Amino acid sequence: MRRVERARAAGFTLVEAMVALVIVALGMMAVNGQLNRYVVAASFVEQKTLASWIATNEITALSVAATWPDLGKRDEDVDFAARKWRCHIVVSATDVTNLHRVDVSVALADDPERVLDKVSGLLEPPAPAGFMPPRWSVPVVAPAPEPK
Repeated sequence: MRRVERARAAGFTLVEAMVALVIVALGMMAVNGQLNRYVVAASFVEQKTLASWIATNEITALSVAATWPDLGKRDEDVDFAARKWRCHIVVSATDVTNLHRVDVSVALADDPERVLDKVSGLLEPPAPAGFMPPRWSVPVVAPAPEPK
């Protein structure tokens, strides 16, 4: 009789092992679901960040251009970060004479209806020809002390 009790106490039954495997499988499914959500969220954040950079680059390019952009709407395709993007640019007049408003919406080129980011900015007219910008980094040298 003692032999049977010892053998039974030394191991797990098949049912106990199956229950343990089911618990482990459920835990792994939960971890897998969370990892999947993380990957999707990270991908969306990456797309939104890149779209923001593209929109900001477009506004910067318009602000340093030699001519003021024409009022109206236009679409522009951009290659950035090994992807194709579509920029929808709207330039409109403002109540201030020397300011134009620019709205840049960015989407992936294969899904242009799904806007990932929109950035707005104000543009001044370009500087006149021959205009030299001020030198902001002029070194300041203190005068030498006079000998006594």
